[in-house]
Amino acid sequence: MDLSFDAKFYLVVLILIPSFWIFLYLLSGLYANVYRKSRIAEIKQIFYTVLIGVLILFFTILLKNVIINYKTYYFALSVLFCMQFVLTSAAHIFLTTSTNRKIHNREIGFNTILIGSNVRAMQLYDDMQSQSASSGNNLVGFVHVDSGNGLTSELSAKLKHLGELENIREIIHRENAEEVIIAIESSEHIHIERILNKLSDTRMVIKIIPDMYDIITGSVKFSAINDAPLIVVSKDVLEPKQVILKRAFDIITSLFCLIVLSPVYLIIAIIIKMTSKGPVFYSQERIGLHAKPFTIYKFRSMYHGSEKNGPALSSKDDNRITPFGKFLRKSRMDELPQFFNVLIGTMSVVGPRPERRFFIDQIILRNPQYTYLHKIKPGITSWGQVKYGYAENVEQMVRRMKYDILYIENMSFLLDIRIIIYTVLIVFQGRGK
Repeated sequence: MDLSFDAKFYLVVLILIPSFWIFLYLLSGLYANVYRKSRIAEIKQIFYTVLIGVLILFFTILLKNVIINYKTYYFALSVLFCMQFVLTSAAHIFLTTSTNRKIHNREIGFNTILIGSNVRAMQLYDDMQSQSASSGNNLVGFVHVDSGNGLTSELSAKLKHLGELENIREIIHRENAEEVIIAIESSEHIHIERILNKLSDTRMVIKIIPDMYDIITGSVKFSAINDAPLIVVSKDVLEPKQVILKRAFDIITSLFCLIVLSPVYLIIAIIIKMTSKGPVFYSQERIGLHAKPFTIYKFRSMYHGSEKNGPALSSKDDNRITPFGKFLRKSRMDELPQFFNVLIGTMSVVGPRPERRFFIDQIILRNPQYTYLHKIKPGITSWGQVKYGYAENVEQMVRRMKYDILYIENMSFLLDIRIIIYTVLIVFQGRGK
């Protein structure tokens, strides 16, 4: 049976519109953190998302197919908005209410570790246990910060003692924990930075018991009336829509470069093979998102076997670098194979340069904040890379880290574009090192 043009058009529309709404809700973050939703915040999120979606559909589809006069403009727009908003809100409120009820009844919970063992930890434990409606924190045990634990024995009688702060990462993995609550005394606040540094590259939700000063200055935000007053340290650097946009940009850019620059890849591969013995590509284990190791790929710029005596950073006059390798490194063209890393998702186009565990351990001894860089994917280029290029020693790595942290704190699509432009200029001008 042959379908008319209009029938085919509406058939395509029927398929595309549901996909459009799913993508828009995904982009707005409506499907993120489904167990930690506020109904009021969710309705507000749905309102703005539906408003944007309806306007897009109205001006792309309905305006040229349905509208007859000006009165029907507002009527069609209102009906479309109301139907979409009411139906979507009703479904989400039902699901969120059902989920919240299970959390309040302790049918659903998040394994939570309490850091602290003195008076404040004890008070928080008693407050959470006495709540008629659970906030979702299933306390699996506590960790002590140092030897000054006045109420350790009393708290141990009620809650399992899991160990000390130095082993917090192993404890989190062992207990399959999702959240950490820092409940230390005011006299122990010197440890907060150390605690946050140990947890910065994990996916934990971190909460801190506030002082009265924090409450007065508005640092404490309530997500529910029954919840204990806690400061929530965000575990995500980017909002869901930013994550999707950044990933989409990475995929498009990496596909473009891998396809368009394929002749360049071939030429570089032939020259490497003709000018020095060894493989064309060089692979190495680096540390990426959430401190997970991955394999990075580069064009080989050094003589084969140059690190047989162990890890070593390159310098300006490094005799391990081949003559053609010097050109590759100055032009940054040795990094081109990393677009494959970007395509498979272990790297991004823009992000802090990934390092080896051997050097990361040395950097952390000088500046523990380095672990903060593991909150996002490493990149082919970065703000620090533009400023410093290849680091020749650990001291330069530490200085470069400052710019990478600034990048994370100011991440945006426009900033990524600026960094890419500067990188392209360095490639064409051969100013890399």
